[in-house]
Amino acid sequence: MGRHREFDVEKVLDAALCVFWRKGYEGASYADLTEAAGVERPALYSAFGNKEALFRRALDRYYERYLDFIPKSLELPTARAVAAHILYSAAELNTRYSHHTGCLGINGVLAGSDEAEPVRQALIEARAGGEAQLRERFERAKAEGDLPDTAKPDALAAFVMAVSHGMAVQAKAGFSRDMLEGVAEQALSAWPAGRRSGHQPGT
Repeated sequence: MGRHREFDVEKVLDAALCVFWRKGYEGASYADLTEAAGVERPALYSAFGNKEALFRRALDRYYERYLDFIPKSLELPTARAVAAHILYSAAELNTRYSHHTGCLGINGVLAGSDEAEPVRQALIEARAGGEAQLRERFERAKAEGDLPDTAKPDALAAFVMAVSHGMAVQAKAGFSRDMLEGVAEQALSAWPAGRRSGHQPGT
């Protein structure tokens, strides 16, 4: 028997990420993954384990490499700036690549077979983690007077997530970046102003 072909694990992981991004977890076959990665199935198993393990590694990479705008947004000085940065960045990312539009976290598994349930739950947990970070940031904004006393940080966090997720679905359906930015602008037009709030358009 010949030796296993040596390959760049990072490049293979990036290739798999793009396949999952385009086709979702269940839509991505092993044939798709091995063709994109340029390696045989046994080598893929050896390096990453099963398909679920490969997807989880790809999802971690996606959050680290493509959703880095989320932690950056949390450092911005106002709640509205946080929301704007997330929504406009999502519009850009969702339309950046013509061959895999939308968001891996949304494209992954919204509804699937029983076998895909662990992956669906992993995606739900990942999204919930992001929403919790937003909620905490908006709670601080309310305490600082950046949001009004009537503001509901949990609802605002859910609102931003719902808009960004909807934009991902629209991008997958072919919506342009300009259209998605229009959606973001419309959503931000209803943003509540606190005692010390002030903003410029698009911020």
